[in-house]
Amino acid sequence: MDKPQFWRLIEASSNKTRNCDKQVAKLEKLLDKLSAEEILGFENIFTSLMRDSYRWDLWAVAYIVGGGCLDDGFEYFRHWLIAQGQTYFEAALQNPERAADAARCEEAECEAIRYATREPYEAKTGIDICEVADAPDYAEEPVGQPWSEEDLEVLFPRLCKKFG
Repeated sequence: MDKPQFWRLIEASSNKTRNCDKQVAKLEKLLDKLSAEEILGFENIFTSLMRDSYRWDLWAVAYIVGGGCLDDGFEYFRHWLIAQGQTYFEAALQNPERAADAARCEEAECEAIRYATREPYEAKTGIDICEVADAPDYAEEPVGQPWSEEDLEVLFPRLCKKFG
């Protein structure tokens, strides 16, 4: 599994749907057609993208979009960013405000996509993928400059106005 194949699977599963559960169901079917090694590769790439997006500026955007955002919410927001596809994800890494382009408060999370590899991998191997996948060894703190709620209007005035 390489990143282009990973992103093709994300794109094929999304079918431009805004429904996380439908996307995950389709992704599981696509993953089911792959070898156990390819599914593990997908899982490891997902984990590396989660590490890449563990950033204060993206957390600020998630906070603004969601009207608040704790650790779990930020994780689900990053899942959602990945679920939007390569172009969207990379644009958000380049300019964090872009992470809010398609965001709607109640839809900017996709926890279920994190678990899409579990059933297909276990069906092929009898092993829980968590036992063999790369551990999500995040830094203790997100990358970048920490912020406080009071900083958000200065950092992202357009988003604060849009999401009020």
